[in-house]
Amino acid sequence: MRAFTLYLFVPALVVLGLLAVADRLRGDRQLWNAVLIGVLGGFIAAIAYDVFRLPFVFAKEWGLDGVVPPMNLFKVFPRFGAMILGQPIEQPSYSLAAHLLGWAYHFSNGCTFGVMYLAMVGNGLRRHWGWAVLMAVGLELGMLLTPYPQTFGIHVTPRFVMVTLIAHLIFGVGLGLSARWMARWNGFFVRALPGAPVPA
Repeated sequence: MRAFTLYLFVPALVVLGLLAVADRLRGDRQLWNAVLIGVLGGFIAAIAYDVFRLPFVFAKEWGLDGVVPPMNLFKVFPRFGAMILGQPIEQPSYSLAAHLLGWAYHFSNGCTFGVMYLAMVGNGLRRHWGWAVLMAVGLELGMLLTPYPQTFGIHVTPRFVMVTLIAHLIFGVGLGLSARWMARWNGFFVRALPGAPVPA
């Protein structure tokens, strides 16, 4: 995870950012707009995804455990951070750096999935937003069918599958609809940049 983050993820992020800026300055701004909308749409979708999971995570603290089952759905985030820092996955307690890095990595995943979605469908107005939901379900299946649950000590129960599937559906809806909405306002995003001409 540390090697992947330092030597693949971060360099790829920098290259994509430079290509997007170059397209904004000298190209037709299709890549720039796709990256911008993908990042924002993925971030919005990740927030919706986490907001849905909050009642499960804080069921006892909020007195909701009689309505929703308490589930530690955020347990992987400090573990992400620990892996990036080169620390053991399982620790009695995690440092602030591990928590912050883990959450940053989580939201960067949401942004990345947003960019991937725009790379697949192109303009968010030309494809139905349901494709984002389909992609999100694919992500759920990928999580369940890989060593991910075993690596992080997650017990895959029917309840866990149901809750995480709904969360991924919410992510897909959030991504698809926000990308579609931002595509309608494409001119706004271009004009928001000083000196940027509006494409025909």
